[in-house]
Amino acid sequence: MNKKLTAALSGGAVLVAALSGCSSGSTDNSNTKLDAWAKKVCVAVHPQAKKIEAANTAIQKETSDNSTPDEVRKTDSQAFQDMSDAYKAIGAAVNGAGAPNVDGGATKQRNAVKELDGIAASYAALKKQVDTLDTKDQAKFADGLKGIATSLEKLSTSGNDALKTLEEGDVGKAMTKQASCKSASSSATSSSAAS
Repeated sequence: MNKKLTAALSGGAVLVAALSGCSSGSTDNSNTKLDAWAKKVCVAVHPQAKKIEAANTAIQKETSDNSTPDEVRKTDSQAFQDMSDAYKAIGAAVNGAGAPNVDGGATKQRNAVKELDGIAASYAALKKQVDTLDTKDQAKFADGLKGIATSLEKLSTSGNDALKTLEEGDVGKAMTKQASCKSASSSATSSSAAS
């Protein structure tokens, strides 16, 4: 059953990759304010991408096929908490960096922060949901996990539009120059490919 959770989790890695500046294009733009903004965001995103990757890995390892319901519930609960914390921290980093020095930067920043906070809240809600699962009844537990997997799938396929918009154009170019964004995005991509 956790295989379904694992598949749905790969969407979270895509969000981190989007924010980590996975855009292509020329990197010869010399906007120093934008470069400084990108560096500030990328440095903050990098450890959070690692936290999300570790949470994904934990869920993949702890499958209901080879673990007790209590072990699965405990692992999933901690993973959802970690992901919630990570997305909240990424939102705080984007908020704290201020608006990027591009047209519509303040709106793009505000929308991305709202989206990241929404994702954090969704993972917190999944944690609460998994914490209430009945581990004494295997059938009820499996049904509960199915519901969580469905919610997770919706979460992973919805709403990274604001993040994509944030990292379009010059912002994306500035982010691709940052070593911490490159390593965060490759971590997220490899995590997504593994699932």
